[in-house]
Amino acid sequence: MSNKPVVIGVAGGSGSGKTSVTRSISQRFTDKTILVIEQDYYYKDQAHLPYEERLNTNYDHPLAFDNDLLIEHVKTLLAQKPVNKPVYDYTRHTRSEEVVRVEPKDVIILEGILILEDQRLLDLMDIKVFVDTDADVRIIRRLLRDIKERGRTIDSVIDQYINVVRPMHLQFVEPTKRYADIIIPEGGQNHVAIDLMATKIQTILNR
Repeated sequence: MSNKPVVIGVAGGSGSGKTSVTRSISQRFTDKTILVIEQDYYYKDQAHLPYEERLNTNYDHPLAFDNDLLIEHVKTLLAQKPVNKPVYDYTRHTRSEEVVRVEPKDVIILEGILILEDQRLLDLMDIKVFVDTDADVRIIRRLLRDIKERGRTIDSVIDQYINVVRPMHLQFVEPTKRYADIIIPEGGQNHVAIDLMATKIQTILNR
């Protein structure tokens, strides 16, 4: 392993294709090279709150995330030490008792809607990426995902999008685009941008 892992932040709105971009980049390297840490795993522990209160959590707001723990974990990985990544239980709306042991690797990709929102995280990143996808595409992707994977109704997904996701995107997510070194339009479909990213990462690793 090189002396210091390369840290890449991949941000973008819900349904923008962040995960597809991250997966496409990862597939160009071996499992031993790239570690992906999803910001979604670092939602705050809400075990101290009644279940009814947990249901009101705004998961698209910066305050929903335990960035202190995420930053601590990234720094630990940069020091070549393993961490116990938390697991979030979406059925109970709080952190699970389980953890996932992860070892440091040459490249650490931090992926999440607000991964570029905290200056402390920005300071740890070597490359900052924003996946920029039109709102109509994002809402369609979110609709399909939430209905298929999370058993939601069309009405509930649209209601949440209009009342929470869209305003939070405009207030907090979209402004972080200014911090990106690279903006990738249309997410995982942009093979040219992903090839360029992979080449850049390989260049850094070869130093």
